[in-house]
Amino acid sequence: MCPAWLSAVSFNVKIALRHLVIVLGDQLNEDATALADFDTEQDAVWMAEVAEESTHVPSSKQRTTVFLSAMRHFAERLQRRGIPLQYTKLDAPDNAGTLAGELEKCLLGNRPDRLVMTAPGDWRVLNVMRQMAAKHGVTLEVRDDHHFFCTVRDFAAHAKGRKQLRMEFFYREMRKRTGVLMDGTVPVGGQWNFDTDNRASFGKSGPGSVPGPSRFQPDAITLEVIALVNRRFPHHPGSVDLFGWPVDREQALQALNDFIRNRLPQFGMYQDAMWDGEAWLFHSHIASALNLKLLNPREVVAAAESAYAKCDAPLAAVEGFIRQILGWREYVRGIYWTRMPSYAHSNALNARQPLPAWYWTGDTNMSCMRDAIHQTLTHGYAHHIQRLMVTGLYALLLGVEPQQVHQWYLSVYVDAVEWVELPNTVGMSQFADGGIMASKPYVASGKYIDRMSNYCKTCPFNPAQATGPTACPFTALYWDFLDRHSESLAKNPRMLMQLKNLNRLSISERAAISAQAQTYRTPLMALADNQW
Repeated sequence: MCPAWLSAVSFNVKIALRHLVIVLGDQLNEDATALADFDTEQDAVWMAEVAEESTHVPSSKQRTTVFLSAMRHFAERLQRRGIPLQYTKLDAPDNAGTLAGELEKCLLGNRPDRLVMTAPGDWRVLNVMRQMAAKHGVTLEVRDDHHFFCTVRDFAAHAKGRKQLRMEFFYREMRKRTGVLMDGTVPVGGQWNFDTDNRASFGKSGPGSVPGPSRFQPDAITLEVIALVNRRFPHHPGSVDLFGWPVDREQALQALNDFIRNRLPQFGMYQDAMWDGEAWLFHSHIASALNLKLLNPREVVAAAESAYAKCDAPLAAVEGFIRQILGWREYVRGIYWTRMPSYAHSNALNARQPLPAWYWTGDTNMSCMRDAIHQTLTHGYAHHIQRLMVTGLYALLLGVEPQQVHQWYLSVYVDAVEWVELPNTVGMSQFADGGIMASKPYVASGKYIDRMSNYCKTCPFNPAQATGPTACPFTALYWDFLDRHSESLAKNPRMLMQLKNLNRLSISERAAISAQAQTYRTPLMALADNQW
């Protein structure tokens, strides 16, 4: 049975409206600025589930379920507070299928004096809201998103006049501004980051006993959503058979506390390590809750800092984790909102290859790619090194068009919201922005994967070989990448050592590597636009 509240809220609010407050699927925090001055006597909240948000890219079943279930739980929470609410379900008979269409129906039935929303995380959605407000002659008030430590204006001021926008300098500025991990004017421990302490592999013995992740049994609302997603999007990527993500505030807090207590102490040392069949390891698994705003980054940072103060976690682990939240997460948001919309079309390396169709299935003989993709399709999750140095690295070395890579990442991961996913993919992973974010392309041969995992032990390909029937595709494509881009890479001081190693190869060796690399590109067929 459908929970009673869903029937109760799927109707047009029949009151004279001062503010119609727009709440999007990734704005599920009760302290949102859009709700700051909410008056239950003259305001109403508008929320809508629409097919467009799952089809403009083929959103995986895990990702769509996270968003819809979290939205429904949040709507239930609002209703318990007595907040007037218009909520349109995905399977409502008259659902227009788009945010624009659903908002227009609401505006025609209820003439608010003003539309109010917290700044969205997607350039496309902001434009839709602006267009609908203009079309219907109603003011749209977009308020700052206080979920973040840094406003877009603050980031723009930081970026102004800088030739390079390196995260490290922004991160130090944020530490000073917030006082996080600071001892007066100097960083706790005497240094700003502990990267050199956080690059260990598991070695031959493996990760040992790893604390299990926080997973949550689907309740009635989530089960209803799972059935809906399977019925409405049967051919979308992945499966929801093992769905267990946090979808409300209480579950998100449980996931955070579990990470701080059980995995943060080992997170730093092993944050870059991988192991076949081990999806969760020592990572936090809270990115989706953060990006849906079920968690506030301030409470996440405070919890990690408190663990260090209590000697429950070492400084290297705590600093490495905080850097991801206070540094990297804020930094990529600033890049996104100060560089869009042109940033989305970046292609500095002129990469034109189609994304291999097996990215959507995991049907490949490469052990690392198969494990990372199967894990992604099963759980909607892979940790950052699997994304950067396995699936992302292969696409970069192969020369895949960055927009296709971006669409894949936005499609398959439960934590994918465009403001964070697009810069990570286009800038960090694919170096398509030409160095705005990363100081060099993150390229490596199969030997890196061999060093950081056990994938190569069960793989038919040899990471030390660049040519021949057992050559590792990563290794062949790595040398081919350096060769193809040697002229432009020679201008980058950080690439000189890798180019020096390339120059040790003879002309015949380079030719053989180029031929080997081409064998991976020749059979590729572009994924049809309507495949899903």
